[in-house]
Amino acid sequence: MTNPKHLFVGGLVAMGFDPSGKFLLTVTHSGRGVFATETWERVARDPALAYPETGKAVGIGPIDGQVIDVQERDERREQIVMQSPDGRFRLLGESDGITISEQGGSPNRSQPVGPEPNRAPPAAGSGG
Repeated sequence: MTNPKHLFVGGLVAMGFDPSGKFLLTVTHSGRGVFATETWERVARDPALAYPETGKAVGIGPIDGQVIDVQERDERREQIVMQSPDGRFRLLGESDGITISEQGGSPNRSQPVGPEPNRAPPAAGSGG
């Protein structure tokens, strides 16, 4: 992959890799999905709501029942920035999906990458 890839995942709440790094679990406001990191194709989908608790979410499909460490986004954190466990991919998760860029680097077990980007506070009366 030379160009960034975008996974359309509306309403993204959280994401995290299984321990092998072969699968990415996504949690949204309309259920959970699992993507195979070799192709970035979705391999499982469950429409039942199952939000993360204390930074953990339960896998489905090929990672069914596994408790996966996830990074969450919320009203204070608009983006999730993380690396794949092998350091090969950098992921940027936002409310409308995930942008994946290939890179080199050392593993960091699906932890956030660097400080969160500075965001200007919403203007007064903007509703945000």
